Amino acid sequence: MHIIIIGGSFGGLTTAFDLRRLLPRGKHEITVISKERRFIFIPSLPWVAMGSKTLDDISFDLEKPLNTKGINFVNAAVTGIDAQKHKVTTDGETYAFDYLVIATGHRSANEAVPGLGPFDGPGHSLMSPPEAMEARETLAAFLADPGPMVIGCAPGASCVGPAYEFLFEVHHALKRRSLAHKVPITFVTPEPFLGHFGVGGFGKIRQYLEGELEERDVRYHTSAAVSKITDNSVELVDGKVFASQYSLIIPPLAGIKPVAKAKCLANPKGFIPVDANYRHQDFDNIYAVGVAVAMPPVEELPVPVNFPKTGHMTEQMAKIAARNIAADIQGGEKVSHELMVECIMDMGDKGAHIFADPVRPPRNKTAFSTGRRWLMAKRFFSNYYLWKMKRGATRSPKWVW
Repeated sequence: MHIIIIGGSFGGLTTAFDLRRLLPRGKHEITVISKERRFIFIPSLPWVAMGSKTLDDISFDLEKPLNTKGINFVNAAVTGIDAQKHKVTTDGETYAFDYLVIATGHRSANEAVPGLGPFDGPGHSLMSPPEAMEARETLAAFLADPGPMVIGCAPGASCVGPAYEFLFEVHHALKRRSLAHKVPITFVTPEPFLGHFGVGGFGKIRQYLEGELEERDVRYHTSAAVSKITDNSVELVDGKVFASQYSLIIPPLAGIKPVAKAKCLANPKGFIPVDANYRHQDFDNIYAVGVAVAMPPVEELPVPVNFPKTGHMTEQMAKIAARNIAADIQGGEKVSHELMVECIMDMGDKGAHIFADPVRPPRNKTAFSTGRRWLMAKRFFSNYYLWKMKRGATRSPKWVW
């Protein structure tokens, strides 16, 4: 059997390493195809934008860890997928598969808002390493000549957390430089209330975030639909205009183009419909995990906020998919379970720990707490995760993911 995995981030690596443990090397070949040569710990991109981490600090080369485990690595961009003929095409090669796992992540749909750059407009974002680096360079220039700032998310965004993190981190940096009085900050979000996060909120987090923003003199607007970003303003659909010399807006996400264009593979937004086992609804030998998976929103809202898919949730999907592929090949019982979520939000001088099981309400358990210890835990975890993934160690003790 030849199993191809497209993508070398959380979902792709976890699936590959788990399958290698579950399937004997001599009988089954596993190949990871990734256009990125390095694994990048995406949750740390706000730190890159703030200048406290470099991309080298939060990444490692994929080839050696994969090859050490007997997994092939192809550093190439996928250009086509033929689900019917069981083939994947890159710029120079065509690969046949018996099973395919799509863990391609997302494409930032920056075109949804005019001016939402960073490379073809004045707006900044955090959804990829190049965008984080561009945000970092322009932020340094902004701090030398500060003014009003707008931070937030576009309609249809699903990855809302980084906007909050960047807001708190920027405010903390401004206070340390005694510049907070020169930078009026406005936070705009499509969420119906602060802390909705596309999942209906977590306990009392709404009241907590409202208090934290008010304490920092940050104006906020919920159910806000950003319609345009210019060099000196951010405009909303309802006609409100906010002055802004530095605008960072998280875009909505879409599936990558080769997936979106593949016949009968994805929905209109380029995401892949799957069943409870993360198997494609129409192709028994194709699975998908992570951001590439189509998931309905928790509820219909005046301004859309899509369902988020964190690294933690992606790992859970990948482990389920790997177990089920192994069951397909070797026999055995299929597995599935509701996704839970656990994450830590950097708030500049402290952290906030969020836990929900399951992630969709109603829930069996939620937990929310704050403190400097959580900021220290977040910093430790980013280093620990890179360390363990370099070694193919996808099993974790109970006190981490």
